[in-house]
Amino acid sequence: MSKKQPAKAAAPAATPTTEASAPLPGRLTAAAALTALEGLALAGLGVYMLFVGIAGDPDSPQQAETGGITLLALAALPLIAARGLRLGRRWSRGPALITQLMALPVAWTLYSTGGAMVAAAVALAVAAVAVAALLVNPTATEALGIGPGEQAR
Repeated sequence: MSKKQPAKAAAPAATPTTEASAPLPGRLTAAAALTALEGLALAGLGVYMLFVGIAGDPDSPQQAETGGITLLALAALPLIAARGLRLGRRWSRGPALITQLMALPVAWTLYSTGGAMVAAAVALAVAAVAVAALLVNPTATEALGIGPGEQAR
């Protein structure tokens, strides 16, 4: 019985040491938030397309449903990358940058269509360039452990 009591007392002391990391810089937090916003926008558009394909009257229900599923699958990349950035994971920078590089041609295509899509194109392009700039910033790379000192190891 006396063996169980010291074990209970030792358990709470072990939990605070697992989360002893420095806070993330604001640039990395902003990049994570913008990347998550892009992922949520993709997911929302995917859900909308699925809804229109199932309950609406699109020209091709199968095409709308397939497009919705594709957008939901594509939304996973920025959402997973945003979570990794928020947790300060080194691997998350690559998928986040890839997401931004994929967003730029999409923004150009939206811009080329004209009309109301120009505003969406400008917003997407600004977000993509901002996140890319935030992710290549030395403060963010050091926080993720990607700086020049890490390559020598």
